[in-house]
Amino acid sequence: MTTDLKAAVIKASEKWKTAFNSGDAVGCAACYEADAVMVAKPFGAFAGRTEIQSFWQNLINDGFSGVDYLNPEITVQDETSVLLTSGWKMNKAHGVITRELWVLQADGTMALREDHFEAQG
Repeated sequence: MTTDLKAAVIKASEKWKTAFNSGDAVGCAACYEADAVMVAKPFGAFAGRTEIQSFWQNLINDGFSGVDYLNPEITVQDETSVLLTSGWKMNKAHGVITRELWVLQADGTMALREDHFEAQG
């Protein structure tokens, strides 16, 4: 089960990165639970898919792209949740993901319940 959850998170994370890198804010937001919380330092906190989609759309509109994770660590928390931490970089910024909490959904996919990251430049 641990391996299955890790594989599901890797697949879901790749889906999010592909959406972002192709300029698809709707696709980014679809990777979150409906009532997910995102804390993006120094930008603020965003609750729910609508606010989260707006955040990603603004970044895409400002020309940010090419996100990649650096040395991600994936830790299974229990039978339904997985924690991902990582460095990240993109064309106009870099930073650190301090907490991506991915949770198993009824359809067998993983979705973000919490997303905490920091832009450092």
